[in-house]
Amino acid sequence: MSQKILDIDLKSVTWKSTRKEGLNIEYSVPIPRTIADAVLQELEETITYFTGDLAKIKVFGKVYSLPRQQVAYGDPGITYRYSGTTVPALPWPQSVLSLRDFLFKLKGIKYDFVLINRYKNGSDHMGEHRDNEPDLDLTMPIASMSFGQERPFVLKHKDARKPGPQKINILPVIIKLEHGSVLLMNPPTNEIWYHSLPTRKKLLGPRINLTFRKMRVKNLMK
Repeated sequence: MSQKILDIDLKSVTWKSTRKEGLNIEYSVPIPRTIADAVLQELEETITYFTGDLAKIKVFGKVYSLPRQQVAYGDPGITYRYSGTTVPALPWPQSVLSLRDFLFKLKGIKYDFVLINRYKNGSDHMGEHRDNEPDLDLTMPIASMSFGQERPFVLKHKDARKPGPQKINILPVIIKLEHGSVLLMNPPTNEIWYHSLPTRKKLLGPRINLTFRKMRVKNLMK
């Protein structure tokens, strides 16, 4: 069913751009609900998530279970390192490859890695962080595709998080990530702004998010 995404007419796609100090993001909902529903169902039926150590994260030296499910796919030999964890890229499944091809059709960027997070409900979440690891090509945007439960996505300027007089008064940016949406985080966003998916316990539906990334060639394993 995900192949149908490649038949979407992109002529009517419109983007909302948000720019502030160091923030450059674009947002659109280019995928019609009927196709988004089919993609979500296919992902739910075909994606198997990491278990064991790959389902954990290290924060300030302590190891915790991820408050969500996660898996990664990509071109041969790619790994992604973050928070003390090295994530291997499994071979692309056809359902995810079709989404990558759709992004190429949409924006002309051929991504070579994707991190998939599944949130079973509003209790699953993602803490504040920046996707600025050295494995990433920081000159390329990160493309975030969302399917399922609409959730608020919060971005905070790094200097607005500082305690005391060094803190600057830049308000957070909140975007509701809709079913079938695409968010582009263009550089230098991830160098300057943190982002998170906070807990929303009243939201009961599942959500699957795919963040497509371009990796630096020199960090590919031989």
